[in-house]
Amino acid sequence: MSPQRHTGRDLAQIATFAGIIAVLGLIPAVAPFGNAVPITAQSLGVMLAGAILGGRRGGLAVLLFLALVALGLPLLAGGRGGLGVFAGPSVGYLIGYPIAAFGVGVMTNAMGTPYRVAAGIGINILGGVLLLNLLGVLGMMVRLDLGVGAALVAAAPFMPGDVIKAVICAFVAKGVHAAYPGLIRSRRAERADALV
Repeated sequence: MSPQRHTGRDLAQIATFAGIIAVLGLIPAVAPFGNAVPITAQSLGVMLAGAILGGRRGGLAVLLFLALVALGLPLLAGGRGGLGVFAGPSVGYLIGYPIAAFGVGVMTNAMGTPYRVAAGIGINILGGVLLLNLLGVLGMMVRLDLGVGAALVAAAPFMPGDVIKAVICAFVAKGVHAAYPGLIRSRRAERADALV
């Protein structure tokens, strides 16, 4: 895939997925047990960006979304935006968003085509649940001055919903890849490119 040939399409896809993540912020956030970090639907958008666009474009879509948040647009769940959100207890999750999208995308590309739901669920759990929550826990430890155990307890309410999001993401990605083949490359095409 030539970067010059697909630049316009790539930019459109990146912007579209930044928009999808923003729209998922309209779903009301939930703060269980008074947790300082709310549960939002936006991590589903992060997983979708990686699972559908791949590592590079998925990560760039999330970085674009975060850049708009940093500029003050109220795109995070609950209408939050501005540089101040990056100093709050959810900073680990925000920093983790593009890393998770990139990780999910790289693993999805490695899986190749056709997209397989079971493998996709596993990839989404590794990148979009475990990796993202690890970074979120680290952020809570730093910003809330929590120990490892207390931060893990604070992150625990996120896990069941995140696993559900990972499953939803895999089914959506399967449908999108079936409708729009070529978003991820087949292993055969990757091997052919490596031989050239």
